Amino acid sequence: MYDTSGIGVFLGLDVGKGEHHGHGLTPAGKKVFDKQLPNSEPRLRQVFDKLKAKFGTVLVIVDQPANIGALPLTVARDCGCEVAYLPGLAMRRLADTYEGEAKTDARDAFVIADVARTNPRTLRQITVTDQTEAELAMLVGFDDDLAGESTRTSNRLRGLLAQIHPSLERVLGKRIRHPAVLELLSRYGSPQQLHQAGGDQIAAVLKPKAPRMAARLAAEITTALAEQTVVVPGTTAAEVIVPSLARQLAEILTQRDALEGRLAALLEAHPLHRLLTSMPGVGVRIAATVLITIGDGRTFPDADHLASYAGLSPATKSSGSSIKGEHAPKRGNRQLKRAMFLSAFAALHDPASRDYYDRHRNSGKTHTQALLRLARRRITVLFAMLRDGCLYESRPASA
Repeated sequence: MYDTSGIGVFLGLDVGKGEHHGHGLTPAGKKVFDKQLPNSEPRLRQVFDKLKAKFGTVLVIVDQPANIGALPLTVARDCGCEVAYLPGLAMRRLADTYEGEAKTDARDAFVIADVARTNPRTLRQITVTDQTEAELAMLVGFDDDLAGESTRTSNRLRGLLAQIHPSLERVLGKRIRHPAVLELLSRYGSPQQLHQAGGDQIAAVLKPKAPRMAARLAAEITTALAEQTVVVPGTTAAEVIVPSLARQLAEILTQRDALEGRLAALLEAHPLHRLLTSMPGVGVRIAATVLITIGDGRTFPDADHLASYAGLSPATKSSGSSIKGEHAPKRGNRQLKRAMFLSAFAALHDPASRDYYDRHRNSGKTHTQALLRLARRRITVLFAMLRDGCLYESRPASA
């Protein structure tokens, strides 16, 4: 519970992109401030200093501690004010208990301030952990953008190769993200250029970044080139486009590798790092996604609520005697759902996870349905780990 015994004024901020609305209440409930504030440091600092001089300790409360709420919190802390966070879900539930149905910035700011004044147990302190999660959220968002861009670029590259030389695409397509393949395509953008280079030169280009498979891959490329003698229209243009796309993809993948290092460094400073990564299939990116979407999990009363939030509660479509089977609901947090699916797939090397997956496959479930059930089970395990603060322990699926 947040201690508000020495607070002189509760300043609720309904944060916005261009401006915030602030509402200040004394411990007795008297209104002392109700204005819009530009999202700029000088004006925010002026208001905080004025309230401090008149009322003593000021508690600044927001419902969005990251993104657009980052600047007012930082300025408030620098001015010597106390800061707190009212979770959005709790704020919305408590707002329903107040009179009126209007949804305005002024009303929201008042509700935030009054809830902090009358119900301090709903408040959360903003700690270094919260700041780490804010940085993680920004980096994960950028990493998601890079992931989408890499998928688009690799698909475009494979599409071009399939258009001008299908046999060559069958050899290189499955390895299109390999640094050696990207280096080769950045030098030779068409089948004719590869053919002129010859097998020995191709192997020499591949060897620095793929020493073990250079000779074998060069032989496969040479064989594929010999399967097509005609030149497809557009091949000349591909000599310009393919090297450019290959360099773009290589740069994107390099950025993602560097970003993963930064994510790992931030994650190691978080108290939940060891707990999350103890779970099979949970690496740096998955752990970071879990932290920025659910934090420590305290806002969820049980595992069922967490599974519903993640969109991992299997739904069955049925009408009369027609049953279409289980599928993942479209609702839920897509970012968390994707992370749990990927971690479930990566955890198939874990004996307990594999046994659980195989059991559902043997009962007639499809690969996707079995993965959905495994991801749902892992959500339950994750909730228990966060609730009890314990590391992952592998147990038989029957347990």
